[in-house]
This record gives sequence, C-alpha cells and structure tokens, in this order.
Amino acid sequence: MMIDLRSDTVTRPTPGMREAMLDAPVGDDVWGDDPSVAALEAILAERAGYPSALFFPSGTQSNLAALMSHCGRGDEFIAGQYSHIYRDEGGGAAVLGGIQPQPIEQDANGCLPLDKVEAAVKGEDIHHARTRLIALENTFRGKVLSQDHVERLVNFAAEHGLATHLDGARLFNACVETGQPLSALCTGFDSVSVCFSKGLGAPVGSLLMGGEAFIAQARRWRKTLGGGMRQAGILAAGCRYALEHQVERLADDHRHARLLAEGLSQIDEVEVLACDTNMVFIEIPECHREELKIFLQMQGVLIAVSTRLRLVTHLDVREDDIRYVIRCIGDYFAGQRV
Repeated sequence: MMIDLRSDTVTRPTPGMREAMLDAPVGDDVWGDDPSVAALEAILAERAGYPSALFFPSGTQSNLAALMSHCGRGDEFIAGQYSHIYRDEGGGAAVLGGIQPQPIEQDANGCLPLDKVEAAVKGEDIHHARTRLIALENTFRGKVLSQDHVERLVNFAAEHGLATHLDGARLFNACVETGQPLSALCTGFDSVSVCFSKGLGAPVGSLLMGGEAFIAQARRWRKTLGGGMRQAGILAAGCRYALEHQVERLADDHRHARLLAEGLSQIDEVEVLACDTNMVFIEIPECHREELKIFLQMQGVLIAVSTRLRLVTHLDVREDDIRYVIRCIGDYFAGQRV
C-alpha cells in the first residue's frame, strides 16, 4: 500500500470497524427508525453537552444545513477568510441558501480579530445584509484555537444577538492535543459540526449538534439537500466504533507529525513552516515541487502539491512510514546536489 500523506480523509476502515458496520442493527433513518443512528446521535450529543444531534453524510452538508438553519435568505454570516466553511465548500451558503458570507482576515493562529469582526457586523440598515451568525473552525490548519479567543468571540456574539457555529471537522484532534473534553471545546456555541471521516477513520459521517428546535429545522434542510439516508445505521456504526476506539490514538498522529517535522527540518532545501496536531506544512523551492511529487510517488509515497506542501498523518501511517518518507525526501535532494 502507498503511504498517503495527502489528507487524513484517505484512511480505510479497520477490521474492527468493518465488523461493527456488518453487525449494525438498522432501520429507516428518514422515518427516525434506525437504532444505530439514534444511539450515535444520543451519545455524541450528551458528550458535547447539547440536547440533540443529527447524522449527516458529510461535514460540508452538515455545515450548510447549520448555516441555512441559523440564517435566512439575504442574511449574512461571518467566517475566516481561509476557513473551510467559506472557502472550500463550493459556495453552498450563497448558491443554495441565499446567504451572504462576510470573510474576515485571520491571524496566524486562525483566530478572527475581534475588532475586525465588530467592524463587519451589520444591523437592520436596509442597504446591508443582516449579520446573523459567526462561524469558527477548530482545528484550523492543524492549529487548536485559543480557548480564550473562542470565549471572547462567543461572548461578543451573545452581546450582539448573533448565533455561533463551530466547524469542528477535527475537533477531536483539539480534544486530544489539549486534554480537554469535547463539551469544554463546544461551550457557548449554538451549534457544532464534527466529522468522523477525517482523523477518526470512518468512511462517511458527520454530526450536527444543537438545541432541539434548531436540529428539527436542520432535519428539514437535510432532507431538502438530499442528505436523508435510509439504513444509515451501517455508516453510523462505523462512526460509533471510531468514537469508542480511535479518539485517543490521535495522539500517535500528532507524535508522528512532530517526528516528520523534526526529520525534514534537517534537510537544507526544506523549510518547516508549521507543525500542529497531525499537519506539517513545508516549503521547498518551486522548481522541485512537481519533481518531488513524482519522485515520491515512484517510492510509494503520495503528497499533494500547492504553493506550500501539507503533509497529514493519520491512522494508516506508522512510525516506520514516517522515517521512510524522511529518508526518501532526503535522498531526492541529495540527488539534486550531485
């Protein structure tokens, strides 16, 4: 098998997860009859401190349903300029929800400067889209958001009558990195989306959490968006297995990322820009980007190439794999020097 560092979405279900999915009791989730889905929703809602939860096929759809439940047509949400919910989800809020995004330039840690947020909030002036929601992302490019910053922004939103949504696609990485329970990192948010198909290794699945009335509204939007699934318990069982068996092991991914960053920092042509949780960002001379990608693929290693390289560790990557990748990259640049 290839060593795939393109993302933590590339993982394959473990034998234990496959067995759990095979044995899952199922019903029709659109009718509310799937016991495996209901169990997963109840367990996660309790852990996160919310009255209710709803199972979605993807984080993109979960985030979109949250936006459409918080905002109406002609309303606005505030999010980071490089946040996934604004930049990487196909413009769904505008295209399908008629909701205007207001991007805010983030600082190096992914935080939204409070003064810029305050300046962007719009009220009832008929010339403006009305600001209804502030959305944050945790983790952001592997970085865990400062809890002090989160609390300040959540309090600001409450003071201004705004709702808050947390895109917690990798929130379990933040839990493991900080040692904080899920409920602590969700405190104050009106809604939270978490994903099971990234670091936790499930093939499909995200959950949206919030109040009962909010989730009832999100359920309607899920159906409209084509996210109502029938015997979805097979998928929910994989997510529950991940929740019970593959959260604490995220610490291994974080350790492997640090090992990778330390090894690559010893190579002259490689600049390690950041290493947080399970993500390592590096810079190499532009003339080597595509050639390195091709070279590594020939050695059995997959990477994604852009203006800077993101290498992501996950449950299918072992410590020996990390050492092999470091050696391969070192060999590539050693060959270029000859």
